[in-house]
Amino acid sequence: MAHAAARRRFAAQTTDDTQDEVNCMECTVQWMQPAAGEGMAFVATTGSGHVIVMDGAPASRPGEPGGHNLAPRPMETVLAGTGGCTAYDVVYILKKARQDVRDCSVRLSAQRAATDPKVFTSIHMHFVVCGKGLDPTKVERAVALSHEKYCSASAMLARTATITTSVEIVEG
Repeated sequence: MAHAAARRRFAAQTTDDTQDEVNCMECTVQWMQPAAGEGMAFVATTGSGHVIVMDGAPASRPGEPGGHNLAPRPMETVLAGTGGCTAYDVVYILKKARQDVRDCSVRLSAQRAATDPKVFTSIHMHFVVCGKGLDPTKVERAVALSHEKYCSASAMLARTATITTSVEIVEG
């Protein structure tokens, strides 16, 4: 009961705030506690009203908390968010450069530290950009600009991880 009242107070407080939406973000994460009190699934509700479900891996040892592998792990969502952020930048930059970009994907592979906190230590981003007559120099520059200037997610991760990129251009 106390938790529900606290959530209502928090929701009322954040709804009343008139903070600059560009510089302020909010998210509420709630444990999806099953009746037995086991499991490590959480649901996040973003300030824009979207929902993300996260779950942990099954426990590695009896008696340790673990999830049921029903949704992405929290760190997978960090990696996915970074991919979304940088892909958004690349498409936007190429469109502004009047490039006929028709598809863009980025495959991220990451390594994490062996001990807590298990931060990302290296991340490789492989971009596949498809379009008609794309200028390879502009595609490479869009990826570099995202990494060096615009992608706030990769800028944060670059504080603990070495980030590398590669680009593949597909005509079509």
